[in-house]
Amino acid sequence: MENLMFIEIGMGTDLHGQDITKAAVRAVKNAIHHNSMPGLRSVLPGGTLDHLKVHVKLAVPCDKELLREEEVKAVLPYGQVSIEVTDGGMLTTSGIVLPDKDDKNDLIYVVIASVEVGY
Repeated sequence: MENLMFIEIGMGTDLHGQDITKAAVRAVKNAIHHNSMPGLRSVLPGGTLDHLKVHVKLAVPCDKELLREEEVKAVLPYGQVSIEVTDGGMLTTSGIVLPDKDDKNDLIYVVIASVEVGY
């Protein structure tokens, strides 16, 4: 990305079920949920969203190989989306195992997302 314009940070969790993708999707949604960039088109080359680039950095505590990147990308409505996964986030206890929520253990997965927007 040659011209970085915005960076938004979010956090997402999966309280039960230990699904790293669910936590990552929630982190990206949290990062972009409160934002609108109406003037962005006016600075993009050609004035279209075709040139928009979105880079998502995800700090995940475990199960990197189980992350379904296409589901995370689907949260972002525009742009050429790339995903970078790093070690980070957090595992913490929920204090209970709920078999009806598909819990494998009592862990809460916490993912941190950085969403970079530019062109």
